[in-house]
Amino acid sequence: MKKYELFDHTADIGIEFFGRTKKELFTNAIVALKDIMIEENEIKPLQGHGKKVAVEGADTADLLVNFLREVLYLFNGKRLITVSCVMTGFAARRLTAELALVRYRPEKHTVRTELKAVTYHGLSVVKEKTRWKARVIFDV
Repeated sequence: MKKYELFDHTADIGIEFFGRTKKELFTNAIVALKDIMIEENEIKPLQGHGKKVAVEGADTADLLVNFLREVLYLFNGKRLITVSCVMTGFAARRLTAELALVRYRPEKHTVRTELKAVTYHGLSVVKEKTRWKARVIFDV
């Protein structure tokens, strides 16, 4: 199963994420975010360089937006690339995750697309027959 795909949206970037479970959906969203923002130049997390995060939301869609905002903030505000994540707790309105991080270095990493914000415009998270699907639009 593919993890994500881009869709056309005027002046912004739209991404659909997929997963067999909600946990996998959220994990694949982080993979997509990294792939879209940073060109892969053998990005490997430093051992012991991780961050535990806890995020809350009013519902599943709001939880996804807040999780993506947290990861986007780590890059835009702290210059940390989230390489991968492991969900350590997942409930309807709260999640905890362990993020593997690497410090962004312009001499080593190429920014592919600068994402400014996660929006609620066109946001959806739905359960289909055999998978979960989310649709999110990012300001560029």
